[in-house]
Amino acid sequence: MNPGTWEGTHQPRVSHLPTEPPVNARDLWPIAYPWIIGSAPFAVLSYFLLWYVPPFGRGRFLWYIFFYGLFSTLLTCYQVPYSTLTMFLSCDLKERNKATVFRMTMQAIGTVVGVAVQGQIVAENHISHHCFERNMSSYFIVNSTGISKLFNGNTSNQHTLESILEMRELYIIASGAVGSIYLFCMIILLVGVRERDDPYTKKSEKPIPFLKGTKLVLRYSPYLKLTASFLFISMAIKVLEGNFALFCTYAANLQYHYQNIVLVILVTAVMIVPFWQFFLQRFGKKIAVYLGTIWLIPFLFLMASLPNNLIVAYVAGASSGLSFASFFLLPWSMLPDVIDAFRLEKPQIKGLETIFCSFYVFFTKLANGVSMGLSALSLHFAGYKTGACVQPQSVAFTLKLLVAALPVGLIIIGLIIFRFYPITEDIRMRNELALEELRQNVHIGGQSLKNVENAS
Repeated sequence: MNPGTWEGTHQPRVSHLPTEPPVNARDLWPIAYPWIIGSAPFAVLSYFLLWYVPPFGRGRFLWYIFFYGLFSTLLTCYQVPYSTLTMFLSCDLKERNKATVFRMTMQAIGTVVGVAVQGQIVAENHISHHCFERNMSSYFIVNSTGISKLFNGNTSNQHTLESILEMRELYIIASGAVGSIYLFCMIILLVGVRERDDPYTKKSEKPIPFLKGTKLVLRYSPYLKLTASFLFISMAIKVLEGNFALFCTYAANLQYHYQNIVLVILVTAVMIVPFWQFFLQRFGKKIAVYLGTIWLIPFLFLMASLPNNLIVAYVAGASSGLSFASFFLLPWSMLPDVIDAFRLEKPQIKGLETIFCSFYVFFTKLANGVSMGLSALSLHFAGYKTGACVQPQSVAFTLKLLVAALPVGLIIIGLIIFRFYPITEDIRMRNELALEELRQNVHIGGQSLKNVENAS
């Protein structure tokens, strides 16, 4: 089952539900909080059950399919309202940008923590099971954002019953640890964040119907150009992520350093995110996209050209963290600009923020699914054999293409599309001033209506 398929099919519709509260419920509850509270605990439970091995033999496949679908749905019910909260924290664009920087920095730190916690817990069971002669298997741990994968080395499939039971126990402990962190973060969100009402529309205005809102969003030219460009760029990153462990194993002979290289990339990305915030404020978001994306290209070719050089691998990993930091920040930093531009063109329309965010995430899931399918198909035709210690030379060559040539080609296509993205820094500043004027008019109109009602 392709992990992006289920999420892509249900996400757009689920995402619109937070904008459809019951009558007068908006005055009692914020839009996002009921969905976050109602989904996060059950998402943690379903994640825990994904790592639990049921006692029955038959039907295990259906067990994991069911709980994976449930986990994906609940995660969507949490992720979309959470992502949309940025639009309701402040009317000031600078404050929203700072909130986006902080959110993506914490997300990157959370990824590092998740990789470290779960990876270190389960890695203990794999240390003594190395494939020296015939059998090799790689185990991947994929976190909820889909950014990191941990490769736990070559493991023999000749496990004893004791080691299998120990392995099951370790994965249960690791999933419980990650779930606890998830719940702790949810509590911090509920206690420390307060959303504000829509400052650009009157409270009496009702949200637009889902199908009509979807048509408006998908026909909005700046949004289509932005999402299309980042679709190809995200696909390049997903292809690189999905094949990097195999590249280190079969093409670079760096399988024992893979976890460390991944941590170097993520830690560097976390440290560099504030730099990108300063850069985009000083030089603009479009220049930041070009620089952050193009920066990755030479290091991909360097790693593919010198695959067996450990120093080159660490240098390329640390340098790539600069680009990964831009991928964390810039897409979500530019989406509010598109939503603000849409507000100015259609000020009478309310409640489409979640649709903008959901399809943004949907195209990321689509990129993940397409990249996985493309990678699997390429390796199949190259002669890849699952579990084999030694792969044909064609597999090593294909892996070099998948971590260098193909991502570079997709990045170039994405940047060509991004060239036509119309919201420049000048337009963004004009929109900010126009929105301030619009908000003042709505506020004055609301006060006048309230005074008339009091007088009568």
